[in-house]
Amino acid sequence: MSDDLRYAPGWPGIEPRWTSSAKTGVGTALNLQSRVWFTLSHGILNEIYFPRVDQACTRDFGLIVTDGRGFFSEEKRHCSFANRPFEPGVPAYELTNTCMQARYRIEKEVLTDPRRNVVLQKIRFVPLQGNLRDYRLYALLSPHLGNGGCGNNGWLGDYKGKPMLFARHHSVALALGSSAPMPKRSVGYVGVSDGWQDLSQHFQMAWEYERANNGNIALTAEIDLAASNGEFVLALGFGAIWAEAGQQVVSSLLTPYEKSRKDYVSQWQNWQRTLTKLDENPREKDLYRASVAVVRTHESKDFLGGIIASLSIPWGFNKGDEDLGGYHLIWPRDLVESAGGLLAAGAHDDALRVLHYLEATQEAEGHWSQNMWLDGRPYWSGQQMDETAFPILLVDLLRRESPKSFGEKNRWWPMVRKAASFIVGNGPVTQQDRWEEDGGYSPFTLAAEISALLIAADLAESIGQAEPAEFLRQMADTWNENIERWTYATGTDLARQFGVDGYYVRITPLDGDGAASPLEGFVPIKNRVTSNAPAVAIVSPDALALVRFGLRAPDDPRILNTVKVIDALLRVNLPDGTGWYRYNYDGYGEHEDGSPFDGNGIGRPWPLLAGERAHYELAAGHVQSAESLLAMMESSTGTSHLIPEQVWDANDIAERELFAGKGTGSACPLVWAHSEYIKLRRSLPDGRIFDQPAQTADRYLRKKTSAQYFNWRFNNKPRTMPQGKKLRILLLDSAMVHWSFDNWQTTQDIHSKDSGWNLHYVDLPTEALAAGRQIVFTFFQKNNGQWEGRDYAVSVE
Repeated sequence: MSDDLRYAPGWPGIEPRWTSSAKTGVGTALNLQSRVWFTLSHGILNEIYFPRVDQACTRDFGLIVTDGRGFFSEEKRHCSFANRPFEPGVPAYELTNTCMQARYRIEKEVLTDPRRNVVLQKIRFVPLQGNLRDYRLYALLSPHLGNGGCGNNGWLGDYKGKPMLFARHHSVALALGSSAPMPKRSVGYVGVSDGWQDLSQHFQMAWEYERANNGNIALTAEIDLAASNGEFVLALGFGAIWAEAGQQVVSSLLTPYEKSRKDYVSQWQNWQRTLTKLDENPREKDLYRASVAVVRTHESKDFLGGIIASLSIPWGFNKGDEDLGGYHLIWPRDLVESAGGLLAAGAHDDALRVLHYLEATQEAEGHWSQNMWLDGRPYWSGQQMDETAFPILLVDLLRRESPKSFGEKNRWWPMVRKAASFIVGNGPVTQQDRWEEDGGYSPFTLAAEISALLIAADLAESIGQAEPAEFLRQMADTWNENIERWTYATGTDLARQFGVDGYYVRITPLDGDGAASPLEGFVPIKNRVTSNAPAVAIVSPDALALVRFGLRAPDDPRILNTVKVIDALLRVNLPDGTGWYRYNYDGYGEHEDGSPFDGNGIGRPWPLLAGERAHYELAAGHVQSAESLLAMMESSTGTSHLIPEQVWDANDIAERELFAGKGTGSACPLVWAHSEYIKLRRSLPDGRIFDQPAQTADRYLRKKTSAQYFNWRFNNKPRTMPQGKKLRILLLDSAMVHWSFDNWQTTQDIHSKDSGWNLHYVDLPTEALAAGRQIVFTFFQKNNGQWEGRDYAVSVE
């Protein structure tokens, strides 16, 4: 080959894309030493992550088979696949890929070297027609180092005389080596000079390019089948520089594969033996051990306790470098749900690490980022109040389930105090609901906030802060008593259509003056061409959080009415059970023709919601219904043991791999869904909702505590108030309230008090006022010595 051919032509290659999110396996060694994670789909390796679980470094890594003359077969496209873990709860996999023309079979074992940053594949090539001499086998690797397909550099080289292929981008490098000889190697630009183009045209390697710089590249190596007798090990190693990656590969190949396999498996077995045996009565498709392994696999090894949402990029085959984060980010809500799953399984120390991580990543103001990289840097900039409440709920769950690991009662107080102060100062409205789309009053968010305030009150009281504790309880009582005022719609077309007096809406937007009514306002519909819809037209299973968190009884007429409307609008029958949509008009999912979500689409059913509904059915005493919904979650996994974010709900579209009741192109696995499954496995034998806070159920279901106060604040300025309540005015700074009950004929002044929660308040004695009376007031701000310059009025209903 002449020198001018040593550099691959076709710079920079085609626009890079990620790959299928329909994973069939995820894995990593269960230690801190091996900092590499792998994913599987379509019989091959997909994204491999290094050195952190939020840093993808490959697109995919598979094999191509030819006969050197006219036969071309790529295993991910031209094989049928079988995939099974070594044993339940051990994320190492046996893959069997069988040529659809019945010409060959490829058998693989996939795991990571527990001592090194290396992914190992033990491979056996089996001719089904002819013999080994009739075939040629090639490895094809697509580096996407540092979360990007652009800007990668690849070259041929060796480490201490061991031939390899290398790639690097920024401060990350990889090396590919084999236990079998690699007689030919090449690096090229994807879509132009890569190995796929070469082999599909020539059926053997006609190109042997030595280098491709600063582009979307692919590495190709021929495997000498005859020299290896069809059995060999591929080692893909990682490091900060090429030499480190190469040394990792050589060291791994020099270690007997069986030893690496044994040590990898035993680490997972040892951990699984410490867990609660929730699978003593195994189910037909039992996901318990797989689910706890999924949760644990997604944990960082540098930022302990940081568990990402998913080792996948939803609709990744349709996305490029612009989607840096995918789902390999931290969502505080998902993280707490994951910790709850670990606690349900008896993994107390693992859940405690999550709480330590949350403590370290809390923002100075008391909240957490909408989502973030493992090191705490925000990714998106939204603010979700439930994500500030959830860590407080985790503190309480740990205290109840693992008092020994919880430590001293004031250990977590600084974190809880900051979070509770943020909720007090900024709630009950949220900038975004849990679906990260709309702001206002959300039943789910309200349930989380109120629960968190009561938990924080208990902790405050336990360390001698009785007055601040009572203020939190009073605020929780007021918010709880106003849930229906804010989110329960009556007398609507939907109510009449389904024969109910009312129902909880998905979310109530704020009006221009900060007060809210579910009968007013429009909700922006994200991800759909439709721009908005009346708030009263949108419902969601989110309302069942009022039961999950212990604020409303499962047989409360308002809950039963809402369930009726939810089931009429959002319930769907699937081949293996019942599913639910997030809300009507949801646009987060494939288009009608099955094409991928591209900013618009149609929302599909979430197995997670079947788990949440099962918890409601359990609370209502419908154990059989809860069991059937557990089975639905299990069936959604198809041939894998991974629960998808969404499942397909229309006729099968085989060419798009969309089959009714099975995963779509959305995230898979969804760690949150696996956590919900684990909690449901715990809740069913316990006969109660595992993660329901005791404080809310005791206060509102058993004691039926009512509110003494009705709140007015600048982010919620109601114009009317119920009779028999004191009007509590909440202020961010110290002030004097100048007020009157008789339209300024007589006036009084009251100086605000410090609540102890970064909020000041004034209580006006309105509890004896008759209906129709009006309270008017204004403020003198002490911090700047100025009057508000505006009067406010509240009328008694």
